[in-house]
Amino acid sequence: MRATIFHRPGQVSVEERATRQPAPGELRLRIAAAALCASDVRVYRGEKYALPGVVPGHELAGVVDAVGEGVDDYAAGDRVVICPIIACGRCRFCARGRRNRCASRRTLGYDLDGGFAEQMTVPRELLELGHVLRVPPSLPLEVAAIAEPVACTLNSLDLLGVRPGSSLAILGAGPMGLLHLLIGRASGAAPIVVSEPVAERREIARRWGADIVVDPESEDLEASVRAQTDGYGADAVAVSVGVARLATQALQIASRQGVVNLFAGFPPGATIPLDLNALHYAEIVLSGSQNATTEQYRRAVALLSALPQVSELITHRYGIEQAPEAYASRLQLSGLKSLVEFPGVDGR
Repeated sequence: MRATIFHRPGQVSVEERATRQPAPGELRLRIAAAALCASDVRVYRGEKYALPGVVPGHELAGVVDAVGEGVDDYAAGDRVVICPIIACGRCRFCARGRRNRCASRRTLGYDLDGGFAEQMTVPRELLELGHVLRVPPSLPLEVAAIAEPVACTLNSLDLLGVRPGSSLAILGAGPMGLLHLLIGRASGAAPIVVSEPVAERREIARRWGADIVVDPESEDLEASVRAQTDGYGADAVAVSVGVARLATQALQIASRQGVVNLFAGFPPGATIPLDLNALHYAEIVLSGSQNATTEQYRRAVALLSALPQVSELITHRYGIEQAPEAYASRLQLSGLKSLVEFPGVDGR
């Protein structure tokens, strides 16, 4: 089979890999689509670790084409997505349903082979954890591949406490910021203010229902947020771009008793000056979120069928031989979501 291999920061290649039969307890998938994540780009830049020689791709959907001995719950032809986390299932985080915080977790695409390949073997542990989720027949697998970022967005919005009537500010209208907008609007958040310097992305944010869209390079974001919130500031602020100064800006536009979530990952060693009294006296909660729980993955799969706009996030499509080009497009901030796809693999 053809597979994309991460060798070291700045170097990925497409190579031939052996195809093997699944061992007892495993599945094998034919990959239909795998999306490139900002975290994959951070690995490519050397800002985040991945095992040399690993196949990237943790946002994926595919069709079961072989099952190992002892696997009774899945059959060839099943359409599935993967929660890519292998957790221990025993630590206190796992016991609380927070497998994404398991201290010994391993993740597909970083520690084990992911979906940037024609086929992928699903480890036994993923099946035992219930991390292989069926896709409804009505949902195209290329859209189902976005289940992972949707689940991560649900985790962020849950942490932010977004509910009907919550005011929400989103810093950055890349793919993840736009998902915050789309799902935040579906959750009843209002008003929603989006800050984004790229005109094309501002236009999408307007079209997807932002109450106000701000160009932070020429407009006063804090004044815009306070004008939309009767002077209070935003109840919830999501930082969806890993630029340190945006964390400072997020704290400035948050309401008293507001919540700020650092959704994006930042370069190693990124810091900001922090006025501790500003947090203390305003009772602002500053947090971060990363990945998602199994339940949030299940919600994401169900939600995707009700959010047809998500398909608009896919702006660049590549065959497996062109997978390295997907990294180049993301480095240039060209478009939104890049997808490595395998035409004809859908299972419908």
